[in-house]
Amino acid sequence: MLPWHEVLIRLLLASLFGALIGLERERKNWAAGLRTHMMVCVGSSLIMMVSAFGFADILGTDHVVLDPSRVAAQVVSGIGFIGAGAILFLKDGVVRGLTTAAGLWTVAAIGLATGGGMYFAATATTLIALIILWALNPLDRYFFRKFNYKTLRIITVPDADYGVLLSKLHAEHGLRIHSMSIEKEEDDNIILIRFSNLELNRLDAILNNLKAAGSVKAVSWQQ
Repeated sequence: MLPWHEVLIRLLLASLFGALIGLERERKNWAAGLRTHMMVCVGSSLIMMVSAFGFADILGTDHVVLDPSRVAAQVVSGIGFIGAGAILFLKDGVVRGLTTAAGLWTVAAIGLATGGGMYFAATATTLIALIILWALNPLDRYFFRKFNYKTLRIITVPDADYGVLLSKLHAEHGLRIHSMSIEKEEDDNIILIRFSNLELNRLDAILNNLKAAGSVKAVSWQQ
C-alpha cells in the first residue's frame, strides 16, 4: 500500500497539472474550465492508484489474479462522455470544442500518469500541452488566418435580387466568397455566405451598406 503522504502528493500534483491546463481554457470562457480539468485529473489519479494498489489486501489469496490496468483503462473510454459534452455542433457545419475535448482527454492521461507515480512524464506532458494550447495559438492564427472563414447572414424580402447583392459585396468590398446557400422561409429569405480574407474592421462598412439596401431586412455575421 502507498503511504498516506505519497497519496496526498499524487493527488495534489494531479490537481495542479489539471489547473494549469484548465486556466488556459478558462480564459476563453469555455464551460470545461479550471474546475472541470482539475476534477478530471484528480479523479484519474485516484482511479490509477485504486487500480494499482487498491486490491493489495486480497492479493496472495487463492485464485486471485490482479490486472492493474483494467480499472485505469476505463478512464480512457469513459472520458469520451465528458469530451463529447464539450463539443458543440453549430449551424452551417461549424464545430467548436474539439480542442477542449482533446485537452480533457490529455488531462485524464496526466492524472493516470501522476497516480502511477510517473511524475516526470506527467510534468512533461503538462508543459507540452500548455505550449500547444497557449504558446502556439498566435502562431496558429498567423499561418492559418487565410483559412479562417466567417459567415454572413442576410435576411431579405422574398423577391430580392441576389445578383445585385453579391455584385455589391464583390465589387465594392472585395469579399472573397467561399460558398453560399439560400433558405426560404414564409415571409423572408435567408442568405448564408461563407467568406475569408477580410479584416474585422471592414465588416462594419459591409453591414451598414447592406442594411441600406431596400430588400435587406437584417444582417449579421458569425465566426
